[in-house]
Amino acid sequence: MARIAIAHERWTDIAGSEQVTQQLTKTWSETSVHVPFAKKSLIPEDLRDSFHISPLQVAYQLIRQRTYAPLLPLVPPAMQWGSLRQAHDVDAVVVSHHAFALAAVGAAQAINKPSVAYVHSPARWAWDARFRQEENRSKAGKAALAVLSARARANETRWAPHVTSIVGNSSAVVKRIEQHWNREAQVVHPPVDTEFFHPDEAIEKGDYFISVGRLVPYKQVPLGVAAAVAAGVRLVVVGDGRDMDRARAFAGPNVEFKGRLPGDEMRDLIRGARALLMPGEEDFGIVPVEAMACGTPVIALGKGGALDTVKPGISGELFSGDGEKEVIANLAEVLKNFDDSRFNTSTLRNWAEGFSEAAFREKMAEVVDAVV
Repeated sequence: MARIAIAHERWTDIAGSEQVTQQLTKTWSETSVHVPFAKKSLIPEDLRDSFHISPLQVAYQLIRQRTYAPLLPLVPPAMQWGSLRQAHDVDAVVVSHHAFALAAVGAAQAINKPSVAYVHSPARWAWDARFRQEENRSKAGKAALAVLSARARANETRWAPHVTSIVGNSSAVVKRIEQHWNREAQVVHPPVDTEFFHPDEAIEKGDYFISVGRLVPYKQVPLGVAAAVAAGVRLVVVGDGRDMDRARAFAGPNVEFKGRLPGDEMRDLIRGARALLMPGEEDFGIVPVEAMACGTPVIALGKGGALDTVKPGISGELFSGDGEKEVIANLAEVLKNFDDSRFNTSTLRNWAEGFSEAAFREKMAEVVDAVV
């Protein structure tokens, strides 16, 4: 069994990329996790002994963990010169990359080990000016993001040619890797906890649609709210974030905001929904597959990761749209005409099983075995 060092961008939230890293640690019996800084309270108990945190943690503590943005330009040197440089006994380095973690490839080269980059995406905000425009609306924020974007592009351009093998989390991400990095990559979809997310026959379908996740600009939750109002259907919004005020501004009496909920409450609301909405472009989108695993179809913008997971008539419906008005109008049309009878719980469940944690571990083991 191979011994693997895992380099992860940061451990400041528990989201899809952290789920990926946790499953990577379960793929091999001997693993270590290397991060530049972390909220230690979020490190799972069973991983604490295998975590290595760089001296950049001191700076993160000094700013009281309020934000990590100012530290991002320091992630590459922390990755190159940190604990990975001492990991001479490993067989390979697996990098969980968003924007700056790819610099860990430099450490892999220094210890003469092959590397595999699991790419959640080449930094969309770095390569896509339109994405940056929507992500930050203040002049100061745009200026800061422009500087950070230049550094992220330089970091990816510097290290992408030296990765032994590259994996993208969706077909859309693989295309971006080919476009921005001029490298071939293969798809391994992220792991979905299909054991926790499963149907419950005791919960009947309600007369509402649902949105679940962080309210941040690229997810476009406010457009889903506006479409529900236009269609005259009920929408339950689960989650919180900096786009909350904008979402509330679009809302009517048929929209209910639940905020953040415990996992089991959120799961039951998904089980009872007619469909889950995904109005923004995701790199992959774990939450939609969690909904499918619960027997709930997904209505998604036909871009990005949704093209891998949402199959019309099988796991949900796709709609098109480029500008905000078009997205709202087209989604509202789908909501008004949504036919619940087209979808079957067992079919949805079987489709979701193809994205299970076990499937992810098996595929990643094959990728790493090929480079070791």
